[in-house]
Amino acid sequence: MKKNILSVLILALLVVNIALTGIMLFSVSSTNKKTAALVNNIATVMNLELMVPGEEEKPAVSLADTQNHDMAGSMTIPLSISDDGRQAYIMFDVSLAMNIKHKDYKTYGTVISERESMIKDVITSVVGKYTMEECSNNFESIKQEILAEIQELFQSDFIYKVAITNIKYG
Repeated sequence: MKKNILSVLILALLVVNIALTGIMLFSVSSTNKKTAALVNNIATVMNLELMVPGEEEKPAVSLADTQNHDMAGSMTIPLSISDDGRQAYIMFDVSLAMNIKHKDYKTYGTVISERESMIKDVITSVVGKYTMEECSNNFESIKQEILAEIQELFQSDFIYKVAITNIKYG
């Protein structure tokens, strides 16, 4: 008799547990939908803030449409004098990524080696404005500035990326 009462009690608790689990499932799923909607709204707002108003998003250039031009020799550039009065130098290799499907590639891209001295002058003037601390802390923004100046030099954006490697400070 005790085993039957115990079995009935366990069965009753099991039914109550299943009922409470079902109620909890429905209440959590509605809250989960609201949370997902809120996260989507926040992601949408953040995406809008990443774009500058009036600026078009440029399509990505595929690797098949990319032509790299490695600049001859390493560049050694004197940096701005730091606060402690020491002169520092930076040495690196430069490579330009060009879009071969761009309309200006036929005009400038095929003869880019003839204009290396002008490109090196632009790079020297941009990098030379910074101190060694500024270069070591935020070189990505300097690369973006170099790219903008090169695109301004050619009045075109067929060069879409500047790669700088083997950076050495001294």
